[in-house]
Amino acid sequence: MLTHLISGTLAGWSLIIAVGPQNALVLRQGIRREHLGVVLGICILADTLLITAGTVGIGAIVLVAPWALEILRWLGVAYLLWYAWDSLKSARRASGLEADTHQRSLKSVVVTTLALTFLNPGVYLDTVVMLGNLANQQGSGGVWPFTIGAILGSITWFLGIGYGARGLSGYLARPRVWQILDILIAIVLVVLALRLAFG
Repeated sequence: MLTHLISGTLAGWSLIIAVGPQNALVLRQGIRREHLGVVLGICILADTLLITAGTVGIGAIVLVAPWALEILRWLGVAYLLWYAWDSLKSARRASGLEADTHQRSLKSVVVTTLALTFLNPGVYLDTVVMLGNLANQQGSGGVWPFTIGAILGSITWFLGIGYGARGLSGYLARPRVWQILDILIAIVLVVLALRLAFG
């Protein structure tokens, strides 16, 4: 059982650690110390639901409905490009967090988190299809320990980067560092959008 739990945790980390729009948002909100708990809660709950859905066989539905993933793909491309543009605008202001008056409302942060989570087809392929298939290959005694391990991987990753970024926010929130970070986030989001569109 412990072996399956550890395998699930490692599999969860391996799929979630890649820099993606969700991770970029968690880092950003951690540094800003702005609605971080809500963002983490949504990301963790979403991953928990999607990983569990994959384990109980919903991944098969995702595979037989490619049109749904195609719609999500183009919505995701549009949203990633919009979010990248927003990051570039923020970088242009080049103010530290203390001087930054561009505070996002809770509603705006919730909508952005939900969009970056559920409009990314990669989320479904990684959590529902990939982790669901891996869980179901563990044998009858290993399916749920593996699933719990994958969920623990997601929880520990999000908490680690969210609160890690918050802990470093004093350094990272300086105007020049924040400007560079916003530019890097914008570049990553554009690259992700291009990969989503043409990959």
